[in-house]
Amino acid sequence: MNASAQTSQKNAPGNTSTFIPMVIIGTLFFVFGFVTWLNGSLIPFLKIACELNEFQALLVTFAFYIAYTFMALPASLVLRKIGFKTGMVVGLGVMALGALLFIPAAKSSTYTLFLTALFVLGAGLTLLQTASNPYIVCIGPRESAAMRISIMGLINKSAGVLVPLLFTAWILTGMDQFSADALAALDANARAERLSELSSRLVTPYIVMALVLIALMAFVHFSPLAELDLNDDSDSLPNQKLGVLQFPQLILGTIALFLYVGVEVIAGDTIGLYGRHLGVEKFGSLTSYTMAFMVLGYIVGVTCIPKYLSQANALLFSALAGLLFGTGVIFSSPTDTGLSQILFVWAGVPAIPNTVLFLALLGFANALVWPAIWPLALEGLGKYTSTGSALLIMGIAGGALLPLLYGHFAHSSGNSQMAYWIMLPCYAFILFYALKGHKLRSWK
Repeated sequence: MNASAQTSQKNAPGNTSTFIPMVIIGTLFFVFGFVTWLNGSLIPFLKIACELNEFQALLVTFAFYIAYTFMALPASLVLRKIGFKTGMVVGLGVMALGALLFIPAAKSSTYTLFLTALFVLGAGLTLLQTASNPYIVCIGPRESAAMRISIMGLINKSAGVLVPLLFTAWILTGMDQFSADALAALDANARAERLSELSSRLVTPYIVMALVLIALMAFVHFSPLAELDLNDDSDSLPNQKLGVLQFPQLILGTIALFLYVGVEVIAGDTIGLYGRHLGVEKFGSLTSYTMAFMVLGYIVGVTCIPKYLSQANALLFSALAGLLFGTGVIFSSPTDTGLSQILFVWAGVPAIPNTVLFLALLGFANALVWPAIWPLALEGLGKYTSTGSALLIMGIAGGALLPLLYGHFAHSSGNSQMAYWIMLPCYAFILFYALKGHKLRSWK
């Protein structure tokens, strides 16, 4: 047995079967996906309800993901104090509070309150993810960690497929009365009243979400989930003043993760906005296309890693696919639907323009990036694992900044399609990390 496998065996909770922890953490990953990918449908919804431009609408992603920047290191400190399991319970409680904040936001149609609620939801998710991701990496052999994370991703993105469909069916029915022409025909009071009615549709779903999160708090608290012991291999690590910053594989991995989350959120959360701009019917469900391709990518990860595909090669493949599909988004037709006609219209799935299809295909390219970066970046960190995990979680801030940058370029240039060029240098850096960055063990 190699050193990394021995470390993983020591760190595994109680050195027992990983099945029960996988089921519990898998439940939490479904929650991650449900809450996170709701943003893709929420953006075009709030754009109408709060009368926003594209840049303002993308503050939804900024408010949600910037919480990871502010809360990741505090989350690491909290986990050291109260442990991983209790940290998950507290994270769920903070998320429930964020869901409840949607009620006054929806009743008042106040965009600032919506953004505050999203920040609180993101803060709870930060604590939850800082605890759960290293748990999945450390409960089994390190070389198969990407496979375990792929299973979690499969669960996560399955929620991402479902939530836009549920949101469309529950919230986005009868949207004809909220079209630009229909609203323009109303006087100021009638217009405000109609938009208030639209905004109030969010009250019941978020009450349900809060109740589910509270129930999950009890579920995790009374579950047999054990604590991780990450201190066993501390003596083998150099004691440097740089601390966690001494690991290039971690720092470069954090940058790669920052760029990856940015392009993942662009692909998943702007597709509805972009589809609406192109006149695609049922634009609110377009995030499901991206998530469906991500699920397909995770299936590849579950079945092929590590037996047929190493974690580094999975990352290499993902970066190359991202460059290919990203180029397709920029240069393919915004009107022709030929590719989707070939791929899935035969199955009864509505056709979409080629450029939107390439944006959805980025879901497939993105699927294995997160599962591959985590084990590669945390390799050899030992006692620094929780801090390294917090640093990686901070990389999720890419989901706050890069979509906002895309929104700026799309709004200022008036060309939403060409603004997607921002994704190409991101995939180029991920390609560098796959080829060389993850192998570095010293800054010298």
